[in-house]
Order: sequence, then structure tokens, then C-alpha cells
Amino acid sequence: MNVDDLRDKTIIVTGGAQGIGKAVALRLVRAGAAVVVADIDGEASAEMAEEVAEPGALCFLPTDVSDEASVAGMVEAALAWRGAVHGLVNNAGIANPGSTPVESLDLAAWNRMIGTNLTGVFLCVKHAAAPLRAAGGAVVNIASTRALQATPHTEAYSASKGGVVSLTQALAMSLGPAVRVNVISPGWIAVNDWKKRALRTPPTLRAVDHEQHPAGRVGRPEDIAEMAAFLLSDAAGFITGQNFVVDGGMTRKMIYLD
Repeated sequence: MNVDDLRDKTIIVTGGAQGIGKAVALRLVRAGAAVVVADIDGEASAEMAEEVAEPGALCFLPTDVSDEASVAGMVEAALAWRGAVHGLVNNAGIANPGSTPVESLDLAAWNRMIGTNLTGVFLCVKHAAAPLRAAGGAVVNIASTRALQATPHTEAYSASKGGVVSLTQALAMSLGPAVRVNVISPGWIAVNDWKKRALRTPPTLRAVDHEQHPAGRVGRPEDIAEMAAFLLSDAAGFITGQNFVVDGGMTRKMIYLD
């Protein structure tokens, strides 16, 4: 499988200036792609631009994925930059699952989570669908293992990510065969080193954090980036409508309390 040949491909990565999105964007650049980093955080985008050795391979576009006009303008600018869109990674989202009991959950907070994490995916695909069809492209959505299992008081986040998984299946049917659509559900991914400088902190991972993963360690953003690069490549040409759980095996582990 050759996932290192994405030359002449233009790929949009939302939320691409920090965390998993940044790892994905840089992995795609290494594979030869031109990457549109669509991010609402201008400070993070500016820092990333300073860090990248090949700045010409990146185009930074300020984007609020929950706002349709912002998304439409971003896709238009991406097309103006390279003339085509071959791939879309819907990574932008509010990452904090929250800890507010459902009885106290404010409707505005619910709507903000759904609007960014789920509606944002819909809006980006809606406006990128035509160029993706023309290019025979691929979409990779980023969900979470919270779509499959949950902890208390994470209703909005879990619902948003469960919606992304279901939306992926529907989009794969609606956009195929021209466009493939898949979703990655990351587990515990340590993103400390991939945040902007103001938020960057040393990882505080304990031995037990690694040991509870059947794979033997907590995940890294690079783990998700490798899967995204594969799913965007021609090597994944027969794969669509699937949810890839990348969690070190945690959702397959039975837990018994003594």
C-alpha cells in the first residue's frame, strides 16, 4: 500500500492547525499533497505556518465550520488556490466532552457542540461535494469512541460524534461511487505536544494509562494521521462507509471490578 503518493492532490483539513488535525495536515504534506488548513484559531494557524519547512504546500483559511457562509467561502478559496479539491478531512470540533449533568445542560451549549461537531461536517461536505465528485475524491470524518461508549454527563459530545458516524454512512451511499466517505473514531489520543504554544503542556501520562490499552500505550496524533492518509489514498479505493476505531484496543477490552 503506497500512501506516500498524494502528489497533485488538494486536501482540506478542518481544524488543521492543532491536535489531530495538525498531525493529519503535516502527514499529507509529507505525502506530497497541497493542504488547506481551515481553522478558526488564527494564532494556531500563524504558529503552524512558522513551523512548516514547506509553507507553499499549505494554505491557511480562517473558517468557522458551524457557519455556512464561512464554509462556502473556504471551499471557494480552496478551489481558487489549486483549481480542485480531491479530499476533505472533517476534523474541526469542540474536543471537551463536558461534565454537565443533562438536567443542567444549557440548550445553547448543546447547540454549539452539535453545530460545530456535526453540522460542521454536513456543511463542509455540502459545499465540497461538487468538486469532490469532479475529482473522484474522498472524505474522512473524525468521530470518537464516545460514539460507541460513554461516561456520565457527556450527552452533547457523544451525540455529536454518534451523529458523525451515522452521517458518514449516509454520505457514502449518497456520494458514491464518485466519492468515498469513511470515518475514524479515535480513542485516547495525547495531543499536548500538538497544541499551540499558549496551550502546550508536557504530557502527564502514567504507566497505568499506557497499560490499560491492549496495544500497550496511549495513542498519538500520528496514529490517526496515518489512517487518514491511507483512507484518502488510492490504496483505499474499495473502502467506503466504514468506521475505523483507532483506540489501542480499548473498546474491545472487558473490564471487571474486583
